[in-house]
Amino acid sequence: MNAEHSDATLIVLLQRIALKDEAALKSLYEACAGKLYGLALRVVSHREFAEDALQEAFLNIWRLAPEYSASLSPPMAWMGLIVRSRALDLLRRRAAARTHLTQEIDVTLADTLQSDDPTPLDTAQASEQAWALNQCLGRLESKQCEVVKLAYMRDLSHSELAAQLQLPLGTVKTWIRRGLDQLRLCMARFA
Repeated sequence: MNAEHSDATLIVLLQRIALKDEAALKSLYEACAGKLYGLALRVVSHREFAEDALQEAFLNIWRLAPEYSASLSPPMAWMGLIVRSRALDLLRRRAAARTHLTQEIDVTLADTLQSDDPTPLDTAQASEQAWALNQCLGRLESKQCEVVKLAYMRDLSHSELAAQLQLPLGTVKTWIRRGLDQLRLCMARFA
């Protein structure tokens, strides 16, 4: 069976499925499930999850078949996209469930340990904030960035900065104020 004939057969099956023909869905499943399962397995890397993703994908194919257009996409590409989307959704749901569990564990540990030392969650959040700050500092004009870094990393006053950089005090104050305003806006996007 050549690829064109195979595509033609799949297109006819999808057209029949659009009319809610259950036998056509069964035929489509028998013709394509192996390849689509392989795709799902590559995405989720776990047999049971791949089976779940494939089942959800065929439910979506049943529901979305009236929207399929052979002129826009070959049938296997269209179905592959559905399988891939369902597999990624399944991974996201599982990750969200694991995140919820780890948050519960972090709360329990925090209640149990009652320490002033930073928790792993604190460390991760600080690392994310440092990364965001670095990104935002990189967006400032070079002079503003230099003045803000000197002011806060070396703990220099405005007048000390003005003397060190040989700039008027008002210029230094303006650059710091504008730089901090831009940093505030930028950091708000990461929050």
